[in-house]
Amino acid sequence: MRKVDYKELRDLALSAKSDIWDSANSVGRDVKIYLHWSAGRYNATFGSYHINITGDGDIYVSTDDFDERLSHTYYRNTGAVGVVLCCAYNATTDSLGAYAPTAAQIEAMAKVGCILADAWDLTIDKQRVMTHGEAADNEDGIEPHEAYGPRTTCERWDLEFLGTSESPSFNPWAEDGTRGGDVLRGKMNWYRNNGIQELK
Repeated sequence: MRKVDYKELRDLALSAKSDIWDSANSVGRDVKIYLHWSAGRYNATFGSYHINITGDGDIYVSTDDFDERLSHTYYRNTGAVGVVLCCAYNATTDSLGAYAPTAAQIEAMAKVGCILADAWDLTIDKQRVMTHGEAADNEDGIEPHEAYGPRTTCERWDLEFLGTSESPSFNPWAEDGTRGGDVLRGKMNWYRNNGIQELK
């Protein structure tokens, strides 16, 4: 695990572009970016995700090869990258508790998602950038497994809500943009349109 800045992250993403697209094409779909939380504490990082974002918003990579298949998202790891916020220890659907996602983490995840999507020529939408909770319920229409997300068994509900004014509570049926994935994709698109200061 090593710390990187946004410029190095962009370089790593660009170097993986051809290989990750080949991997995604081998399973008949576009490259995917899966957004997670670790259900751990702010400084505990995990090698099963390509990119870890700690409580202060710092970015760590577990590998320099973003095409490496890691075990971050059940039956969805080929041609996909896993990005995790190190947070949500003891979180419940009623309360994210003492380790809720921090503002620094949320903004860092939005910047990371934007950088990856730009490097790989991806539209930032639910078909290509999803929370683990959305992926668990097969919300992109791909059904590699039985649903196990917030709309069904709630086994995985990563980032369903962020505990912020934009995404205050657990509501997996919301259509008003308050689900965590909607907020994060909105921020990614904002950075795509307005630029990321750290890359200037």
